[in-house]
Amino acid sequence: MERKVIYSSGTRKFLRNLIYILFENDYFGFQEDAKNYVDRITIFIEEKIAEFPSKETPEVLKKFGERYVTYKANNRTTWYIFFSQEEDFYFIKFITNNHTDFIQNFNL
Repeated sequence: MERKVIYSSGTRKFLRNLIYILFENDYFGFQEDAKNYVDRITIFIEEKIAEFPSKETPEVLKKFGERYVTYKANNRTTWYIFFSQEEDFYFIKFITNNHTDFIQNFNL
């Protein structure tokens, strides 16, 4: 069976908005660079979600997905990708990074 990755509508919206957030807040000097950064996150998800070792999500965060993987974008930023899995179907429910207060409260 072929792997299928599906994103929640909120996650799709977050990734689209992330391009503009990164550019508008001067994390990238060009909008195209911000788009490439977000593309690398989605490429990681699409290509590695089944291969990369996932971890069980702590009980208090399970509303975001039963499992999660991390993607280290650079020396400062790690992305947390929460998902649910049914055989070869991966439903990406939530994405955040280590800079959010939300994630800093947990030892993931």
